[in-house]
Amino acid sequence: MNQIMEQLNEKQLIEVKRQMDIYKQGVQDIIPTEELETKVAKSILGNSPLKIKLGLDPSAPDVHLGHTVVLNKLRQFQLNGHIIQLIIGDFTGKIGDPTGKSVARKQLTTEEVEHNAKTYFEQFGKIIDMEKVELHYNSKWLSKLNFEDVINLAGKITVARLLERDDFDERISTGKPISLHEFFYPLMQGYDSVMLECDIELGGTDQHFNILMGRHYQEKFGKEKQVAMLMPLLEGLDGVEKMSKSKKNYIGIDEAPQEMYGKAMSIPDTLMIKYFELVTDLNTEEINTIKSVVENGNLHPRDAKMLLARTIVRMYHGQEAAEESEKHFISVFQQGSLPTDIPVVQWDGPEEISIIDLMVELKMLSSKSEARRMISNRGVKVNNEKVEDTSFSLHLSEGMVIQVGKRKFVRISLNQ
Repeated sequence: MNQIMEQLNEKQLIEVKRQMDIYKQGVQDIIPTEELETKVAKSILGNSPLKIKLGLDPSAPDVHLGHTVVLNKLRQFQLNGHIIQLIIGDFTGKIGDPTGKSVARKQLTTEEVEHNAKTYFEQFGKIIDMEKVELHYNSKWLSKLNFEDVINLAGKITVARLLERDDFDERISTGKPISLHEFFYPLMQGYDSVMLECDIELGGTDQHFNILMGRHYQEKFGKEKQVAMLMPLLEGLDGVEKMSKSKKNYIGIDEAPQEMYGKAMSIPDTLMIKYFELVTDLNTEEINTIKSVVENGNLHPRDAKMLLARTIVRMYHGQEAAEESEKHFISVFQQGSLPTDIPVVQWDGPEEISIIDLMVELKMLSSKSEARRMISNRGVKVNNEKVEDTSFSLHLSEGMVIQVGKRKFVRISLNQ
């Protein structure tokens, strides 16, 4: 490393530090950091871009902010002139990554993989410049391996090393089955890095084992080893569980501006700075300033959160939509007025109905038990008045407004 640094002039040394400061922001782990600095220095010295890999198994194509943690880091590399290599697992996706799974994943069909990959591309374009991305499908090389090649590949890793994975170890200890094909997933992901000669591979901390397989196999094939960059998993709106659509604690990047803004305002105060670091396009200096003024009391956490919500909406819908969403939020949630764009629903059912049955019929909540909980938590209003009795029945009238939670409104229109 010292030999490389000694070849750099003062301007180049400053550029190495600048890039390293950017890349280290918000990262959970870099394996190893010294090699990343060496690669950046070599890139600057030789005026040659680094190759940054992100592997995708397109099994859940609806992108939310949790997915953008890695994509935002890719954008930082891209803005510094490096090459982004997106590996679409049209081959490995049919097997399914067993990471974090207590049972084998469902294997995807070719049609499912192609559909999901297309959806990914459309959404990724909101974060990175897809015209400058190298797109690779790993079936190009994995489908050509014959059985002898597969045996040779398997011969470069021990069973003991594979069993180091927490999920495999857990399934064995609890007597749950592991199919042989699941062992080949990390091998194939590692072989992807060999074929593309990646310099850096990005992924979440749950991909730690798989990404290190890239380093392992590059070394076995006599290649320069890639650096592993592991990004933290983003907690969702509940502040506890990893952001996930199944847990309903997510902000989708395709959601409407007002919905996105409102959800962002429900992020716990303790996670605000983490969200600024991981899901916004603000630079390190701006984020450090926000952190400082919040900590010393010169910026109220509510105002910092409004800046966060405005920034997130601006990134995906533009400045005008961000400003309009903020005005809407202030009007509805801080000043207590009703929104002007409440959806109108034609009601042709009984005029006398329990509030619980009405919310379920209007699909504002999915079940009666969920409706009861919402009432118990004082989250239901009729014409801006809180409903506190779960047995409450109402006589519907023209223009009556039902509100569930902070963001769901329906105006009743009766068939005359």
